[in-house]
Amino acid sequence: MDSIRDAVRSRYARTAIQMQETGRCCDSACCGGTDAISGPIHEADYVTSELAEVGLTTGASLGCGNPTALAELHPGEIVLDLGSGAGLDVLLSARRVAPDGHAYGVDMTDEMLALANANKAKAGIQNATFLKGTIEAVPLPDASTDVVISNCVINLAADKSAVLREAFRVLRPGGRLAVADMVEVEPLPAEVKGALDAWSGCVAGTIPVAAYESALVSAGFVDLEVEITQTFGPGEAGLPAGDGKIASAYIRARRP
Repeated sequence: MDSIRDAVRSRYARTAIQMQETGRCCDSACCGGTDAISGPIHEADYVTSELAEVGLTTGASLGCGNPTALAELHPGEIVLDLGSGAGLDVLLSARRVAPDGHAYGVDMTDEMLALANANKAKAGIQNATFLKGTIEAVPLPDASTDVVISNCVINLAADKSAVLREAFRVLRPGGRLAVADMVEVEPLPAEVKGALDAWSGCVAGTIPVAAYESALVSAGFVDLEVEITQTFGPGEAGLPAGDGKIASAYIRARRP
């Protein structure tokens, strides 16, 4: 588990430095591979005018969708982004929940936190806070948030059940989970599942939808919804040549 976390931290530290220098991630070090802007997302996943309001583009995302739209955020809500990276989804969330709401991001990589805070300063947003921590041990109190979002990060965790239990813990009763993530559609070869670079590339850590749903139910969530948005075969989205398929998915659930 520590080796997986170290591999993820190292890869995204390098990616943060590249993003700081170029303003985007666009090579094979990024989740999604060389044919993606930054991950398996599209420009249409985000509203151009909203990106302009925070002074960023989709090049600031390493995601596989737009959980800020999926979550249907409202003014006054408290939002937490698990694995907030460069901060795009936190900053967009902060604008949507303003003036009385707040958006938090948690990330374990110092370089990503520095980049996120630089983006926050550039955007001039006050109601956003970036916290250092892991998504398996969120540094927020019980029942302190209305919405938990995440963008292509939960698959990077070795223990997804621990992450989902933490999401449940920090949500208030009635709180909502809305994440974009990668899932396994067809079994991946054992050599891929065991490769650290494939873990940090959002491939090896994917699990089947049924396993994801089971982990959500075990954590206590209800009203599960899973929507497959795009499927990738060998040679696509960072998936090595060979057998197996992965997919991006939107996943919703609620704490009762």
